[in-house]
Amino acid sequence: MNSQQRYTNRRVLVTGGGSGIGQATVLRVLDEGGRVVAADISESGLKDTLAKADAYGDRLTTLIVDIGAEQSVRDALTSAIATLGGLDTLVNAAGILRSGHLLQTTVADFEQVIRINLIGTFLMIREAIPALRRGVGPAVVNFSSTSAAFAHPYMCAYAASKGGIQAMTHALAMEFSKEGIRFNCVQPGSISSGMTDGTGESKQSVGPGLPADADFALFGKVQPVLAQPGGAVFAKPDAVAAVVAMLGCPDAYFITGTEVRVDGGSHM
Repeated sequence: MNSQQRYTNRRVLVTGGGSGIGQATVLRVLDEGGRVVAADISESGLKDTLAKADAYGDRLTTLIVDIGAEQSVRDALTSAIATLGGLDTLVNAAGILRSGHLLQTTVADFEQVIRINLIGTFLMIREAIPALRRGVGPAVVNFSSTSAAFAHPYMCAYAASKGGIQAMTHALAMEFSKEGIRFNCVQPGSISSGMTDGTGESKQSVGPGLPADADFALFGKVQPVLAQPGGAVFAKPDAVAAVVAMLGCPDAYFITGTEVRVDGGSHM
């Protein structure tokens, strides 16, 4: 058990809770004493989370949500708030990655990424605000990416969606500052996760990887400078989950409208 119990009696909703960083965040918050609703589009992913969280008893509940569908988001928030008896922290970890050459990216591809990543995050926040206003030390943690701040080729839709999330986070941090609701982003770098194409996000679906003819020289020297066990390039999802847990708890009461990059020093 984690010696820190920053989430005792705290009510937390995590989207993308069926895999990757979302799942790691669920387990981290439970370990720190929180009550959690893990939401995901993947029923099998949520079953895996439940199995891994068995030791935490009834402090974890799961529900299915499609964050890109407005009614699904409304239903999920209604259910989660009823289950938890309110809401103190919202973690928007769900998302999708699609990559490819610009000229091979269809409007449908681009719209899907924007719909799930950017509009999905917007919908979750909008529907959660009434409950967060009644919450204790309310906080929202959104997922940006190093792709929002640095040039990563073949990811125009993904980068646009994450840049939008980052800008929206700044705007909302200002809009709700007088109400005491904090908004922050994490910027994951290369994070290892079985279903996430190396971004570590908990995805509703995983698009194609980099093009077969990708020019990796365009990425420059985007490698973590921190040593990983066994010389691994990617860190584990719990590296980001630790930062998410910090931003979402009352200890971070003076942090809002910013991003915390978790990339092992790849973009210094």
